[in-house]
Amino acid sequence: MAQLKIENLSISFGGIKAVDNVSFAVQPNSIFSIIGPNGSGKTTIFNIISGIYKPNAGKVLLESENLVGLRPDKIARKGIARTFQNIQLFGNASVMDNLMLGRHIHMKTGVIGGACMWGRRSRTAGEEIRNREIIEHIIDFLDLQSLRDQFVSNLPYGKRKLVELGRALALEPRVLLLDEPSAGMNTEEKEDLKIWIKDIQEDYQVTILLIEHDMNMVMGISDNILAISQGVKITEGAPPEVQKHPDVIAAYLGEEESRV
Repeated sequence: MAQLKIENLSISFGGIKAVDNVSFAVQPNSIFSIIGPNGSGKTTIFNIISGIYKPNAGKVLLESENLVGLRPDKIARKGIARTFQNIQLFGNASVMDNLMLGRHIHMKTGVIGGACMWGRRSRTAGEEIRNREIIEHIIDFLDLQSLRDQFVSNLPYGKRKLVELGRALALEPRVLLLDEPSAGMNTEEKEDLKIWIKDIQEDYQVTILLIEHDMNMVMGISDNILAISQGVKITEGAPPEVQKHPDVIAAYLGEEESRV
């Protein structure tokens, strides 16, 4: 049974269809990538899944529960976390503080309340300790030890992307949406990211949806791929099948030609 199922999803902006009747299914603990030229509707699909946009038609089913109409915070509590194409972090806060903010939905006392009540109640203390342990594990996992006390605004772009990935992991998601996670990274960082994504899938038992322009990464780690162009589904399948599909080749060649 699919863990996440998208049924006949459509949304328009100003009369232009950004996503047009798109359907796909994502199996549990798999890596499912969405590819397509710039402006093809990939991030729009992520925005619908995470509750930022409400579609004109269609369903977003998380283990048979329709999430359409729920607020983003409610969807996060259901177990869907995401990173963004444009980084959404607090630049004037430390790496540690940004990661701790990812625990907010699990904090009964809240981020500020938990800090103020430290030592007053054993339950609060226990909650704080557990949250810290989870964040420490993420810091070790993503090799962020040397950056933990630095302001995010002082970090290179690639490191900020890692912090955003860590904050998403702090939510303890069942489904993780990664929007262009390798953007701004150098070759070495991209190779590390490929390993981390596979480790997240295996160690955290998380289902991953990936939007990524680096085709070497997509083809190397994906279990299945959805290709779209101008909001319309082209094909869906295993990486070798999608890579050889003539319409996928034409869509990418068209994009390359448009840049010349």
